[in-house]
Formats: sequence, structure tokens, C-alpha cells
Amino acid sequence: MNNTNEMIVEFNSIAQNEGFARMVVAAFIIGTNPTLEEVSDVKTAVSEAVTNSIIHGYENGDGKIKIKANVNERNIYIEIIDEGKGIEDVKKAMEPMYTTRPDEDRSGMGFSFMEAFMDKIEVSSTVGSGTIVKMWKEIGANSHQFE
Repeated sequence: MNNTNEMIVEFNSIAQNEGFARMVVAAFIIGTNPTLEEVSDVKTAVSEAVTNSIIHGYENGDGKIKIKANVNERNIYIEIIDEGKGIEDVKKAMEPMYTTRPDEDRSGMGFSFMEAFMDKIEVSSTVGSGTIVKMWKEIGANSHQFE
């Protein structure tokens, strides 16, 4: 029997939906029995990725953001997908403090936060076609529970 649970959610690229994205992913991963800190970590990473899609991918314009997620026992995998303008230089975009939108007081720390809160992230992007942020986290990997 396959123990993988999957979901796909699509929503408009508007700021109000950032909170929705956080909550739907938090509810989805609850079956992994995460700590409050782990839930917060995942919610923060999702929030940063969705906000990047809204602000940078669609430049606050119309578009759709898709979240694909799956959980298998204690392993969480999440994709945040947009069909926005894409990222010209992913490596540069992932540098701490780098931002293409200083006019909006963007800190340039979105990818750094994602990397800090998740076990692994990968970003693929094509200019003019969009961006996919892939994130992994193992629940309980850093816990110090006694058996």
C-alpha cells in the first residue's frame, strides 16, 4: 500500500492568498505529527515562496499560483509553481540580501529563509515561463525525543 498523500491547490496571485497558502499546507502536513516549530517552519517557507511569486513573478499582477504537496510518513515535499516572468539568474536571486524590488522594501531574504526552515530547496526558472520552488523537510529529523 502506498502511504503517500498528495494535494494540488491553485489560487490567484493576490496578497490575501498568502495566508491561505500557509494554512492549507499546515493543515495538509498535520498527519506527519509535526511540532509547532516544524509547522511554523513550513508555513514560513511556503509564505516566502508564494510572496515571491506574487511580488516578483507576477509583479502584483494577475496570475495563478499552484501548490503541489505530498507527504509520505514523515517526509514532506512541496512545490510552489507560477507562470510569471521567471528569474534571469537563480543563483544570484538566492544570494542573501539580493532583491530586484528595493522600491518595495524587499529584504532579499526570501530564499535564505526557505533554506533555513526546510531541509533542502531547489529553484528552477525560465524567463518568460515561470518558476518552480521545490522544498523538502523531514518531520522529526532534528528532534531529541527519547524512545
